[in-house]
Amino acid sequence: LEGSISKMAGADGDDSLYPIAVLIDELRNEDVQLRLNSIKKLSTIALALGVERTRTELLPFLTDTIYDEDEVLLALAEQLGNFTMLVGGPEYVHCLLPPLESLATVEETVVRDKAVESLRKISQEHSPVDLEVHFEPLVKRLASGDWFTSRTSACGLFSVCYPRVSSTVKAEIRQHFRTLCSDDTPMVRRAAASKLGEFAKVLELDYVKSDIISLFTALASDEQDSVRLLAVEACVSIATLLPQEDLETLVMPTLRQAAEDKSWRVRYMVADKFSELQKAVGPEITKNDLVPAFQNLLKDCEAEVRAAAANKVKEFCENLPEDNREQIIMTHILPCVKELVSDTNQHVKSALASVIMGLSTILGKDNTIEHLLPLFLAQLKDECPEVRLNIISNLDCVNEVIGIRQLSQSLLPAIVELAEDAKWRVRLAIIEYMPLLAGQLGVEFFDEKLNTLCMAWLIDHVYAIREAATCNLMKLVEKFGAEWAQNTIVPKVLGMANDPNYLHRMTTLFCINALSEACGQEITTKQMLPVVLKMSNDQVANVRFNVAKSLQKIGPVLDSNALQTEVKPVLEKLATDTDMDVKYFAQEAISVLALA
Repeated sequence: LEGSISKMAGADGDDSLYPIAVLIDELRNEDVQLRLNSIKKLSTIALALGVERTRTELLPFLTDTIYDEDEVLLALAEQLGNFTMLVGGPEYVHCLLPPLESLATVEETVVRDKAVESLRKISQEHSPVDLEVHFEPLVKRLASGDWFTSRTSACGLFSVCYPRVSSTVKAEIRQHFRTLCSDDTPMVRRAAASKLGEFAKVLELDYVKSDIISLFTALASDEQDSVRLLAVEACVSIATLLPQEDLETLVMPTLRQAAEDKSWRVRYMVADKFSELQKAVGPEITKNDLVPAFQNLLKDCEAEVRAAAANKVKEFCENLPEDNREQIIMTHILPCVKELVSDTNQHVKSALASVIMGLSTILGKDNTIEHLLPLFLAQLKDECPEVRLNIISNLDCVNEVIGIRQLSQSLLPAIVELAEDAKWRVRLAIIEYMPLLAGQLGVEFFDEKLNTLCMAWLIDHVYAIREAATCNLMKLVEKFGAEWAQNTIVPKVLGMANDPNYLHRMTTLFCINALSEACGQEITTKQMLPVVLKMSNDQVANVRFNVAKSLQKIGPVLDSNALQTEVKPVLEKLATDTDMDVKYFAQEAISVLALA
């Protein structure tokens, strides 16, 4: 390839092939980054060479020189998946198989997976004849390779070629898959188990019953828990394929066994897939089998399993058959949920808090008030911030069920308590949820109950709280509008301008900066600007230079008349201040507002 390129380039003085010579040089370069870049430009090279030479020269060159860093191989495996048109379209797509086959056997998993992904992609572009002549032999070679790496790669390729080959080849594929399911290497059994569900979906129903079920049962009782847990995933696909009457005999014994597996990882997998399993097995089996299994998972001795199950509480309850849903929840599920509210593990409590509010819509008003509200309250007071925030951020669905009055009597005291918590991070967390709460509870309620809190935060002794409180006001004004701001917020903010504590005076300025845009020109000019200008005579330099910064911030909101007659003289005065910083910020404001 190199020789012919340099000859051609030399003979005709033709530059178009020069980049390819450079590319080949780059692929031999010491520097990984260079090699990586040249692989990423492969399509350009293939275009320059044309389909014929890409097939006869570029691909063999790539197949022979594949000994490189994993990231270069990864890039190559990805590129080849998009190469069909560059080798001349679907009738020549089989030319891409040799380099991808060798990439599918390398040691690094990420590279193998990418090669398999590209092979799966281009398998769709093979005609049925090419699949049998070129693709299927490749799958067989991989499936019977000496190294486990090639056998694991084969597992991902059975399902893409099975539907489009003749029945004799189908029988061979099924046989290969069976063999890999009982391979000596756990890695291969794991790969087979992870593709079992996908393979079952393309098989004829008779073979699902005769072949897949026995493989499923064997993998689900494998000695390695990493294989058993993957069988649980396959269980969802298999249960969906089978008619209802076969589930009890073919799937349920294995599923029951998995739900009580000695390894927590397998039980975790059952909990994690619970809603899908529930849909797949239908209402009858759910009532008789899954409800007790779910109770056990919620009480599991491992926190990870309890957390995974807790995450599914709302979904599981929603999908219960409606005729006796409430009764099942109240007698079987709710007692377990009550225990989880005071679980020792914060991940479990947090998982539960993120879904528990959803039960209120399922259980209705009376049950919510009697049984769920006490749980919400307990969680609002939990020492773990995640738990509290998960409750606050889901209040709206409870509000819909029980109404604002009931909610405020029960939950509001808890929120107020958190807002005045001694730990500033707790206060901060509540502030961040204020706009959300305000939106959920409405403006009248907010003014009556929460407004004083929001104002109190502005004079908190921790700067982070004052800053968050300022930002919070801006979000509230965006929600409730300028008129509301003018009546409830602005007078209180401006009142702080006369506070003896200079930090509070500065907060007035920070609030004005945040609110000017949301409040608009009129309020800013008539109510806020005079206060800012008056503060330019403050004794504290920090306040004065913040006046300069504020004028710079609100300048764009003001009209040019106010800028020229009111703002400009004050900034010019500050620009001659005795304090360095005041001068600096005043000069900056003059130039930004173009008042010079």
